[in-house]
Parts: sequence; structure tokens; C-alpha cells
Amino acid sequence: MSSALSFSVTGSGPPVVILHGLFGSATNWRRIAEALSDQRQIFCVDLPNHGESPWTDDMSYPAQAVLLADFLCAEVPETPILIGHSMGGKAAMTLALQHQILLDALVVVDIAPTAYPHTHEPLVESMKSLDLAAIRNRREAEMQLEKAIPEKALRQFLLQNLRSTSDGLRWRINLEVIHRQMRAITGFDVEAAPCDTPSLFIYGTQSDYVTPKTTPAILKHFPKARLAAIEGAGHWLHAQEPQRFIQAFREFADALEVSSMPRRAT
Repeated sequence: MSSALSFSVTGSGPPVVILHGLFGSATNWRRIAEALSDQRQIFCVDLPNHGESPWTDDMSYPAQAVLLADFLCAEVPETPILIGHSMGGKAAMTLALQHQILLDALVVVDIAPTAYPHTHEPLVESMKSLDLAAIRNRREAEMQLEKAIPEKALRQFLLQNLRSTSDGLRWRINLEVIHRQMRAITGFDVEAAPCDTPSLFIYGTQSDYVTPKTTPAILKHFPKARLAAIEGAGHWLHAQEPQRFIQAFREFADALEVSSMPRRAT
């Protein structure tokens, strides 16, 4: 049995599985994966409708969690630490809450188990509005998006999903389904008993996704959760402050290993 989801793997040792956020892909986490691969085996997964993974009609978190459970059973030989950023964090939390899949730990990056008022529909609409038949390359696409999406870093991030094919430029993300199911993506309609998996919620202090208002929801679902702030970082903290993210992860993972070591008889 093999997984339907596309993934890359590097390193050896205890497994870590990384899930990207909305509009992202496994390649966005390459730098983190390479840094952690000296001690662990790192799996970077393309979620459905993203990267090289298949397109599906259902972007709900329960549907994503089913595919993730299949992936873990098919490809990951031991119980992993599961890292998820933003949308990937919600998919990871859903898997932990709703499936009998053993995890060593859960690391959720700048997201909480709650619905958000944020909407990315204008971004999707801007991408859908591009006439790909009239555009020769990403540079031309970026020029056309400049007015609608003035932040250059965001434009370039989104345009990583524009690929050149024999039939011209094509999006490798399923804009139609993402647009249609944006409410499910920004929401979190998951009913389950609390999960006792050791959990770390890492967030940026310049982001408004994890705040004191979201802490009760985190602890309701994950009573063993720890929260760790990265000062001055925003929502993409793993790209903005990779060394501090890596340090926070390693301190958490090392503490898990120490706590799981058998004690010697005295």
C-alpha cells in the first residue's frame, strides 16, 4: 500500500512529519527539514490540492485527516512527531483528535483549534483572474498581480504555485475547490474528546492567529499543550526566524525523549 499524497524524505532517525499551510507545499519547509535531518528522518508532505498531491473535491479537515492517516500507515515506520503550520496545523490537530493514530507529539505552528474571521478569498480571486494564456512567465504574472496584492513577498509566495507545462502556465493548486471551501479551511468544525498527546503550540508575537483569546480552545482540545512565543515573528515564523523555530522544536523534542526514558532502580 502506498500513499496518495506526494512527499519527500531526508535524514534518518526518529520520524518527523511536516505539513505546510494554505497555498504552500512541502518545498517551503526544505530549510527546516535539512536542519533537522541530522538527527531525525523528516517527511515533508504535500497536502491535497497542493504541490504534487492529487486534487480532491473535499478540503474539510476530517477529509484531509483521513488521507494523512493513510499516509502515516503506509509510509512512516514509527510513531512520528507531527508538525503542522496554519492549515496544516489544523489538519494535524484533526488527525490527533479523531483518529486512533499514535503520535509521539504534536507541534502546531501559529494556528489554534478555532474558526477565524480571516478570509483569503481576495487572494484566490486575484489568482483566478490572471489570463494564463496571455502570460509567458511568472514575472509577467507578478506584474499583473501587483495592484491587487501589493506585498511582494506574498505575491512571490503565491506564484510559486504557477508552473510552466507543455500547455502553457498552469496553477498547481486547486483554486476552484479552495475558493469554494474557504469557510471550511478558515473554520474548525471538529468534535472530539480532548487529546492527551504532548503538544507544543509555537506562535509569532506579530501574528494574530494565536492570542490569549485562543488559549482556552487550545487547552480544551489539548490539555497537555505548551505554548512558545517567538518574539517579533509573524505568521510564517519558520521562514522568518528559522533558527529560533528549530531551537524551540529541539528543546521540546529533547524534553520528550528525557521524559520517556526508563528510570533506573535505586
